[in-house]
Amino acid sequence: MRERREERGAKRQLMEPGGTTRDSLLRVGARAERSRRESGSWFRREMGSLPDATVLSTQLQNTLIGYHDIDPTEWRAAKKTKNVTVWKKASEEFSGCLYKVEGLVEENPKRIVDYIRPGPYRLKWDSLMTSMEIVKTFDKPGCCLMRYTTAGQLWNIISPREFIDFSCTTDYRNGLLSCGISVEYGEQQASSVRGFNHPCGWFCVPTQGNQPQSLLTGYIQTDLRGLVPQSAVDTAMAGSLTNFFSDLHKALLD
Repeated sequence: MRERREERGAKRQLMEPGGTTRDSLLRVGARAERSRRESGSWFRREMGSLPDATVLSTQLQNTLIGYHDIDPTEWRAAKKTKNVTVWKKASEEFSGCLYKVEGLVEENPKRIVDYIRPGPYRLKWDSLMTSMEIVKTFDKPGCCLMRYTTAGQLWNIISPREFIDFSCTTDYRNGLLSCGISVEYGEQQASSVRGFNHPCGWFCVPTQGNQPQSLLTGYIQTDLRGLVPQSAVDTAMAGSLTNFFSDLHKALLD
């Protein structure tokens, strides 16, 4: 009996009003503070100057392949349309979510990735992107530093954002992997908030069949920064990812 009373007493000491444990609150607070201080985790260490493209691209590709190998049971459905499904799970990089989006695209991987990666096509069809500039190219093929801006979302509850991303594209199995990560570089534009993309990317591999068709799988984890409600972030991310596929489909038909 005494042991039970002591156990109940210990539980009461650990519980905050509403049934949340103090340890849980401390863990959430510590994770949020760590995210604020260390946005970009190990990537941020590269940014005293421009990154070593070979080292950074290898780390980035390995991180994306790790996401691609996550057990399907760890993902929760976020949105589903006729041709596209979006899932999410807690990010290990910051206090937000890692999103996974997947769908079939009627085209070969090379042409699809040419429309996704930094280059002459992306700005023409991506309805969320309002400007894009390649700031720096590297000796390593397929790597560059890009600056781009995005439009406001949800009736401008989320205002325009600016991003500076390191991007690299490489072969993956019979297809391609195009991935990126934000870096702290250059002066921020006064008209927008500087967001931060934690490791993100797109796997594009051909399906078996007579017609050109590819499975396109994306992993996105964006820290929008600023005072944005998490519910607004979740709505905006799921919607923008399904719109991304819709815009891409239309562009590839032209």
